[in-house]
Amino acid sequence: MSKSPRRALILIDVQNEYVTGNLLIEYPDVRLSLRNIAKAAAAAAAAGIPIVVVQNTAPPTAPVFVKGTPGWELHPVVAELSVSHYVEKALPSAFTGTDLAAWLKANEVAVLTVAGYMTHNCVDSTIKQALHGGWQVEHLYDATGSVSYANRIGKISAEEIHKSFSVVLQSRFAAVLTTDEWIESVNSGKAPERDNIYNSNQRARLTL
Repeated sequence: MSKSPRRALILIDVQNEYVTGNLLIEYPDVRLSLRNIAKAAAAAAAAGIPIVVVQNTAPPTAPVFVKGTPGWELHPVVAELSVSHYVEKALPSAFTGTDLAAWLKANEVAVLTVAGYMTHNCVDSTIKQALHGGWQVEHLYDATGSVSYANRIGKISAEEIHKSFSVVLQSRFAAVLTTDEWIESVNSGKAPERDNIYNSNQRARLTL
């Protein structure tokens, strides 16, 4: 069994839309993140860590994630898991309009380990709301992923988005780890390294 404080693995929006649909994950390679999601889920099951699967649903007029469409369906990596709880959401954070917070409290979960899609959207929103709700959070850097964007403000690659959001998360909101590092933390009971805004900024200033 995993050591206290009790963790839960939160797998966010691991849906076909990101793998074979109209919103393809670009960085890291989605095949890599899916393998790591599967690896994390297997480690969680072996350690007695509850697994929560979150599924995003969009309005019928949306171009993606319309309920009942192939893109909306959970990817087999998570669809075939034995899970402790299921959450269907309509907004980025897995907490908003759902029973996730109540379930976590009822099950005395203190630490959330978050993986899935997308790093900069639903993963980020969930992590920040979890922090505000009093939970410690861990973010699995290689079991998440991003897409690229271009709009009136500019253009940014999926790699830049994923790395930037992960750096910011490590500065305050979560302990950012690879899946292998997380599994080692689970098995050893050693808490992962956390950081703060001030130290992150000072290190950056030293390299200017």
